[in-house]
Amino acid sequence: MRAFIRVMKALSDPNRVKIVKMIQAREMCVCEIRAALGLAQPTISKHLKVLEDAGLVTSRKDGLFVNYRVTAKPENEYGRAMLAVLSAWLNDDKEVRRLLARLPGIDRLTILKRACE
Repeated sequence: MRAFIRVMKALSDPNRVKIVKMIQAREMCVCEIRAALGLAQPTISKHLKVLEDAGLVTSRKDGLFVNYRVTAKPENEYGRAMLAVLSAWLNDDKEVRRLLARLPGIDRLTILKRACE
């Protein structure tokens, strides 16, 4: 029951669902997710931690960046099922479509350059 509740709680927040939808499309770092959603970095990090704890998201270090992606094989059946259906769900949602359309224009190096100016 705990694994089920953890997955359901992780996906009960609209911003976490948006994060999953974005990283299903491509691997992203915190600064890119922040740029897409317009939320503060600590907020994004907290959302990612909840998603990681539920086994839905994994990360890997890449130089200065930590890249997040959807877990290839979630450890429990609930995570596997929800990621599978979520890949097909909400694709016609106006806000999700807008976010996904913006992804090609969001680049970590551009964000980093702007931060250093």
